[in-house]
Amino acid sequence: MPLYEHVFISRQDLSNTQAEGLVEHFTSVLTDNGGTLIESEYWGVKTMAYKINKNRKGHYAYLRTDSPAAAVQEMERLMRLHDDVMRVLTIKVDAHEEGPSVQMQKRDERSDRGDRGDRGDRGGERRERRA
Repeated sequence: MPLYEHVFISRQDLSNTQAEGLVEHFTSVLTDNGGTLIESEYWGVKTMAYKINKNRKGHYAYLRTDSPAAAVQEMERLMRLHDDVMRVLTIKVDAHEEGPSVQMQKRDERSDRGDRGDRGDRGGERRERRA
C-alpha cells in the first residue's frame, strides 16, 4: 500500500486532550477503511504565519500511514467537514524516515546545517567601506 504523511491543524481553543482525541478519531476512520497508522505525533500549539478563521494559533498533529487511497480520501473528507479542523495537508512519500520528525527533535540535534558565515562577512565589508 502507498505511504502517506498527514499534517492537520485544529482550532486553538481546544484542550490538548480534545486535540489528541481528534488524532485518535481520524486514525480509527483510517483503520476502519483498511489503512494502518505507523506513527502519530502531537506537535502542540504553534503560532501560524497568518490568521485562519480568526485564529492565530493552532494544535498541530502529524500522522504517518500506510493506507489505500480510498481510506486517505475518506479521512480527508471527514477532516474537511469537521468544524475543529482548520487545515489538512497530505503528502504521498516513497519511504518514511526513521525516528522522530524534525518538529520533535531537539534544536541542537537538528543544527547540522552549520554556520554559513555570510552574515558577519557582509557586515564587516560595509563597515570598511564607510570608514
